[in-house]
Amino acid sequence: MKQTSSSALRAYIALAIGVICIGTSAIFVKIANVPGLVSAFYRVFIAGIALLFLYMLRRKKRLPARTDLGWIALGGLFFALDLALWNTSILLTSAAVSTLLANNSPLWVGLGAMFIFREKLPKKFWFGLVIALSGMTLIVGGKAIQELRFNTGDLLAIATSFCYAGYMLVTQKTRSRVDTLTLNTFTMLACVFLLLPVNLLSQQEISGFSSRTWLALIGLGLVPQFAGWLVINYAMGHLPAARVSVTLLGQVLVTAILGFLLLKETPSPADILGGVLVLAGIYLVNQQNKPAESTTA
Repeated sequence: MKQTSSSALRAYIALAIGVICIGTSAIFVKIANVPGLVSAFYRVFIAGIALLFLYMLRRKKRLPARTDLGWIALGGLFFALDLALWNTSILLTSAAVSTLLANNSPLWVGLGAMFIFREKLPKKFWFGLVIALSGMTLIVGGKAIQELRFNTGDLLAIATSFCYAGYMLVTQKTRSRVDTLTLNTFTMLACVFLLLPVNLLSQQEISGFSSRTWLALIGLGLVPQFAGWLVINYAMGHLPAARVSVTLLGQVLVTAILGFLLLKETPSPADILGGVLVLAGIYLVNQQNKPAESTTA
């Protein structure tokens, strides 16, 4: 569908705002400075309340089919794991590196689609995969040589990308039947019901925080998770999916800049070179993968 210049401009502005919003995720987690399980819970809890309010405001009364609810619940499990691992990773490595490594999910989605859905992958995918893996090896391996051990935060960030790929794959079949607002709302609710008991059973402190921590947790739920993906999903409806997907890689740059300004985190030469390789690899992969609408950042 041909876009007017004004509607395209609004979509690009929305996309830019969305990229900035999701680029704040790791910064809010760092500022909150609570265990990854706790910040993951409050992210989905606060965003879930906002989404549920919007869902009811739109007067959506029909629930997804039982089969779709099952897939959404399984997707919620993967997404909850994704957030718990990523938020823990952020506390153990730099915000920029954690965000970069966690965004490798397109690589694993492509491989999963090949094995699960028997999709054929072109040469460009494999070329991009090799480049991205080289970048990851440089980042993780460089620290391992320097510190004589693997950085746990980096490894958790890579594990995060596997979990998010799992979320994308298990919810892929429901996306043609369930609209974005419904999918996001029920995914958040599933995560809440999964993460709350896990926090309680593991005896995590989920209250009694300072005002600074509460503000960071509220910001984590409202800025990247709710507002960020709300405007990005709007942009997805008005711009080519491939263009949106590649632009979303800008969140790594946003996180790196904010990390430098607010957290005094300076990336090493290996991090910078590895980051360029990873982003180049993901860019190539995205050229042949039709991205689906996302729920996280």
